[in-house]
Amino acid sequence: MQLLADVGPAFFGALYDWRLVVLAGSVVVGVAILGLAVRRGWLRAARRHPGRTGAIVAVALAIGLPLTWYLASPIFLRTSLVEAEDAVPILAPAASPDRTAAPTPTPVASAPATAGPSLAPSATPTAEPTAFRPAVVATGSFHGSDDFHFGRGTATIVETAPGRYRLRFADFSVRNGPDLYVYLSPSADGYADGSLELGPLKATDGAFGYDLPAGTDPGDFASAVVWCKQFSHLFATAPLAGA
Repeated sequence: MQLLADVGPAFFGALYDWRLVVLAGSVVVGVAILGLAVRRGWLRAARRHPGRTGAIVAVALAIGLPLTWYLASPIFLRTSLVEAEDAVPILAPAASPDRTAAPTPTPVASAPATAGPSLAPSATPTAEPTAFRPAVVATGSFHGSDDFHFGRGTATIVETAPGRYRLRFADFSVRNGPDLYVYLSPSADGYADGSLELGPLKATDGAFGYDLPAGTDPGDFASAVVWCKQFSHLFATAPLAGA
């Protein structure tokens, strides 16, 4: 079982990387088999046994068509999603007031002198609490893993509440593929051991985001990644830098 776990991703990864070559080779092999069938009279035999021929063709189609669709459909299928909260740019937080400076006393009009002690309480200035505003923690631009697997747009980690973070994609576009997932990776070069899975890719184009699990430290990660789990293949990477 461990051998299958080790060999499986490498095999399917190579199959995906060379899928166009495999497709072309399959066409060549199919034509060669058809020519051989004509020369050896297999077609005449197939017509004499239509039941067997139909069963063989049905099995071949049941295997070949889903596999072809799974490998080839991402080339021309696209999806789009714009989540409202992720389509609005995050503004830089307002400058915090200088808490080290002494407050400027408010001038008070002098009251006429009266006999006896004054019973009016003295005014004490109070500082108003600063409201929390979302702030950009890190951001970066996507690039594809090669000429075919393109990637565009930005990835931004935003602190949405004290200690809570969200990864946002904006103006995003990536090559479609099977079984695509979004990760935060400790490596700036793409997927690596210790990557944090955030969920399936929501769309190939648009603006959307993923909430980071509670307790996640964004400083532990150096890139946002689009990764194909089925074939262990990197599609796009956005190296992250502090804002």
